[in-house]
Amino acid sequence: MFDIVVKGGTLPDGRVADIGIRDGRIAAVERLDDAVEAGEVIDATGDLVSPPFVDPHFHMDATLSYGLPRINASGTLLEGIALWGELKQVMTVDEVKERALAYCDWAASLGLLAIRSHVDTCDDRLLGVQALLDVREAVKGYIDLQLVAFPQDGLYCDPTAYENTVRALDMGVDVVGGIPHFERTMAYGVASVTALCEIAAERGLLVDLHCDETDDPMSRHIETLAYETQRLGLQGRVTGSHLTSMHSMDNYYVSKLLPLMAEAQVAAIPNPLINIMLQGRHDTFPKRRGLTRVKEMQALGITVGWGQDCVRDPWYSLGTGDMLDVAFMGLHVAQMSAPEEMARCFDMVTAESAKIMHLDGYGLEVGCTASLVVLDAGDKIEAVRLRPDRLCVIAKGKVISRQARNDARLSIPGRPESVRRRHQPMGSG
Repeated sequence: MFDIVVKGGTLPDGRVADIGIRDGRIAAVERLDDAVEAGEVIDATGDLVSPPFVDPHFHMDATLSYGLPRINASGTLLEGIALWGELKQVMTVDEVKERALAYCDWAASLGLLAIRSHVDTCDDRLLGVQALLDVREAVKGYIDLQLVAFPQDGLYCDPTAYENTVRALDMGVDVVGGIPHFERTMAYGVASVTALCEIAAERGLLVDLHCDETDDPMSRHIETLAYETQRLGLQGRVTGSHLTSMHSMDNYYVSKLLPLMAEAQVAAIPNPLINIMLQGRHDTFPKRRGLTRVKEMQALGITVGWGQDCVRDPWYSLGTGDMLDVAFMGLHVAQMSAPEEMARCFDMVTAESAKIMHLDGYGLEVGCTASLVVLDAGDKIEAVRLRPDRLCVIAKGKVISRQARNDARLSIPGRPESVRRRHQPMGSG
């Protein structure tokens, strides 16, 4: 007896299989007899069944705050940071929680069931930290929310950031964060990378630093991060987020840098929607677009996941919470147009980002946590192309969202009564 059976779905690797769910776990991935007993049968015939979407880089303490206390007129990263500093002084714990929970509702409906959120620790009240710890507890039944202690104004630039970051970790925040390029000097940036990695090593924690989020090709803190990762034995536990300075670096230097990252097993998280919006603001033409060297990293075996970063906040006025929007934009900016590259963009918002977050029980194999998404698409590439409806979302063994198939109805003489954007190969009828 299964609690749920998902029938006839196409898995990301192309297999067609039924998935039997029991007690919050995947109990079978095979062709199950139609007569098998189940509390509910979900027909996924012809649809893509995927493990949940994963966002490895987000700012939930700021989400859905666009226009508060004012709009970012210049559209720059620095004005966004200044604006956020103003909002921090007037926001309340309840406001942060209300916005964050509303965003989690969006995420749940979209099958986004694992999120790594940076939370600002440059606030002596640690208001955002307390709010998101409460949210993490509230959503744990359906979303895995991983929190990063993030000294937004600089570990050494802000006089109490170091102490507050340690306090946040003591309160139960999961990951050590930082922003070395925002320190007052390159030397302080290097020192902050060393200090943060040492904190992580001492506590047995993961590391995820906002690293070189700038157009300055001389911002090279990722090199220090790779070095400290190896020195402290943190291989496989460290991530550099953004890495936008790499789009301006000399190719010879990059030919040295990327092997260092690969050797240290440092992962990367570019955030294409935000990176291309915020970077290159001082350029006329040619205008740099701010995305790091994704394909070159992947060619060396570096794990790369796409991040959402922002939705309706001081840095970004748009956003939906849909990780397939992120994959779609990343595909274009990174020029990942070959079939295997397009399919990889889907993996970058699912399995690859799950690796970065060290998610336990992630996937569609027997024994994995029973969290999955049924999409109105036939395969991974079509999912990226269409950003389709999520017909059903199952989180930890329970159906948490359903959506009807949304075919358009036509009234055109001689043409079909309905139209779908799903692809049918020529001659398939």
